Amino acid sequence: MPMRWLSISAAIASISVVGIAIGLGMPLLSIILETRGYSASMIGLNTAIAGIASITAAPLATPLAVRFGVVWTMLGMILLGALAFMGFYFAPAFWMWFPLRVLLHVALTVLFILSEFWISTSAPPHRRGLVLGIYATVLSLGFAAGPWLFSQMGSGGFMPFGTVFVLVMIAAIPVLAAWRESPNIVPEGGSSGFIRYIWIVPTATAAVLVFGAVETGGFALFPVFGNRIGYSEGDAALLLTMIGLGNVFMQIPLGMISDRVSDRRYLLLICAVVGFAGMILLPHIQANWYVMAGLLFLWGGVVAALYTIGLAHLGSRLSGHELANANAAFVLCYGFGMILGPQAIGIGMDVFGTSGFAWTLGAFFAAYIILAGSRLVLGGRS
Repeated sequence: MPMRWLSISAAIASISVVGIAIGLGMPLLSIILETRGYSASMIGLNTAIAGIASITAAPLATPLAVRFGVVWTMLGMILLGALAFMGFYFAPAFWMWFPLRVLLHVALTVLFILSEFWISTSAPPHRRGLVLGIYATVLSLGFAAGPWLFSQMGSGGFMPFGTVFVLVMIAAIPVLAAWRESPNIVPEGGSSGFIRYIWIVPTATAAVLVFGAVETGGFALFPVFGNRIGYSEGDAALLLTMIGLGNVFMQIPLGMISDRVSDRRYLLLICAVVGFAGMILLPHIQANWYVMAGLLFLWGGVVAALYTIGLAHLGSRLSGHELANANAAFVLCYGFGMILGPQAIGIGMDVFGTSGFAWTLGAFFAAYIILAGSRLVLGGRS
């Protein structure tokens, strides 16, 4: 199978532009609500709707793509997402932000599922890890560019909303440019639904659930953890930046390594072991900022590969309609992780103090190690 660079570039460019918009839009909405006097809990409640919307939207992606085609579904979601975001600027009442948040994240979820399906079907099996590593890297850069744009424009006036609208609409250009090469999803008779793919490829879907929990919960509560162990807001933010840099610099090399491994589950298991080991070490080195920064750089890059390599493993096991459904199950599990992680880590810190942060994250990795290890020992293929 030849490398279909036009399709790959279109899907990566489209979703990465959306990533910039998300990186700009999410802090923008939170700051606006804070300036309007809403409590942190209410802001958090409105933000948490994103995870619920992702879970709700995941089953819609494949049926929509079957009925309207991948390209037209993606274009429809780009338009819906752009209009929903503009709605925040014109919505006078806080309650209106809840349905708008649902519409926005339904659109984004379907876009991510179909983009990742398009990328997986366009990459030859022996280069899939490399391609998905490029995807993860470019997407990470997009997420990083969004906050920088926000810092330049601020939260006042129409400018940031207009910028997000334009960026999201720009994402339609590469999709249109490659519409002739978009994959077709042929309806599958007698399908029992996409949920079953959670159990068909449990090593991949469990990996993304753990990553969703660790990424969302860890990023949300790391500033609290950093403050409680004596770091300033600036120093804690820089440590988070080190995690993000590890993600950016390590996805392509790890993706290339995964292409040379006959069974990517071994690599997923290694990533989880590194994640677990990092959390075991964290309480012992947290007093030294520089050592902690180095650890988090390596830890962040390897742990993020749970998503990249899990997606590559998915593509190596399934194709066509099955892969589209499995991508939906993959994103669904990420959504569950988004909801589970912050709650579990928050409870862990309330019960065990600052040590509860690392212990809870370590527990997620330990559970995955048991699952992945048992699949390998028992001889399952997925």
